[in-house]
Amino acid sequence: MMRKIKRLLFAMLLAVSMNMPGILLASGTGGLRAALLFIAAFLFFLYANIAPPFWGKSTSSGTKRLEQLGKGSVLILYAGLSFLPGVFFVIFSFRQISVWAAGKIVLFVLAVLCFLCGEGILLLNGCLRLFSTSVQMGVRYRILLLLGWWIPVVNLFLFYRLHELAEREYETEIEKEELNAVRKESECCHTRYPLLMVHGVFFRDSRFLSYWGRIPKELLRNGAVIYYGNQQSAASVASCGEELAERIRKLVEETGCGKVNIIAHSKGGLDARYALARCGAADFTASLTTINTPHRGCFFADYLLEKAPEGLRQFLAARYNGTLRRLGDCSPDFLSAVEDLTAKACLARNGNLPDCPPVYYQSVATSMKKAAGGRFPLNVSYHLVKHFDGENDGLVSVESALWGDVYAILRPRGKRGISHGDMIDLNRENIPEFDVREFYVNLVRDLKEKGF
Repeated sequence: MMRKIKRLLFAMLLAVSMNMPGILLASGTGGLRAALLFIAAFLFFLYANIAPPFWGKSTSSGTKRLEQLGKGSVLILYAGLSFLPGVFFVIFSFRQISVWAAGKIVLFVLAVLCFLCGEGILLLNGCLRLFSTSVQMGVRYRILLLLGWWIPVVNLFLFYRLHELAEREYETEIEKEELNAVRKESECCHTRYPLLMVHGVFFRDSRFLSYWGRIPKELLRNGAVIYYGNQQSAASVASCGEELAERIRKLVEETGCGKVNIIAHSKGGLDARYALARCGAADFTASLTTINTPHRGCFFADYLLEKAPEGLRQFLAARYNGTLRRLGDCSPDFLSAVEDLTAKACLARNGNLPDCPPVYYQSVATSMKKAAGGRFPLNVSYHLVKHFDGENDGLVSVESALWGDVYAILRPRGKRGISHGDMIDLNRENIPEFDVREFYVNLVRDLKEKGF
């Protein structure tokens, strides 16, 4: 409550500062006093734009992004809170001027323009800060703002929504920072063996765009040692499994770590199981955690491959393989990757991929509660997968994702659920019912407690 009062009072002062020319004109103040009051109002407005007070939780690490995010959020708020008081001052100034000479009319118009420009500067300043720092705004709100900032009522809704998103993001990140500061000394994610993060199909491990979103950074802050699978984006399970096995052997040899803990998402889990069961990587692996992996395949994939014309299949494969070769894959194979995800292929392969004791196997499955719970294209594929495979994450059914004696099904409260992309922080979205970064911290902490 106190924070709200402080912000409201600050917005009132901003309204006064932006209307100072009109107030001086209406009161008849002139000379040195008017000049000093105008300078004071201008300096206050300048201060409000450069260092607007947030009156909330502050960042102790001095993170520039969070600092600018918080400032952008309150600038939009101050613009909204100061608008109605500003209009009141404009009307007050208008009514106080008793003699309307031509010169006063010009001055009054300039005073009104001064107020409107001030409001515009506050909003522009706030939006630029949010555009450059906010993760939660996403592409959708950025486009909506660019298209609708000038539409009455619509722009008010957009500005309010942006402030709400930014402030929630700021407070979430500050809480995360405080939590990590408390557990920093414990290094709760510093496992006995390093982590090997294995990506799914149609993605690559990149220095510039993390497949795992904000997850690796959170694990590193809590003591984890992380390496990546670096297998091709699309190839058969056998081909990718051989690549992973070679990657694990080299990693163990070069670092002397002895073994690795594999955390694999989607098809990466199939690749990892093949590496362990058929390529000797089990000797260098302490644990395998599969996330949303189609262990029993996807019946909808069988349907699509059966119905798709051969010409279309070859066309898509040629375009994909050509693009990925230019991006670094040595021998991408689109069709083999897709065919290995079918229920028919997975069921046939499972008989030849037994679990390898003493490797610790565990799996995680998630479920969307409705199509709108996922971003494109998961919101489109959800109903198709549900028809063929039942409860699913937009791509993989819960039944298919469960493997081994130790497994977890994540069904958070709320209407949204957790999609296939949510589990790798694909959209960098803070989901109210599910903190994906904290999920992985707890997962790795559990591996550490088990001695891995």
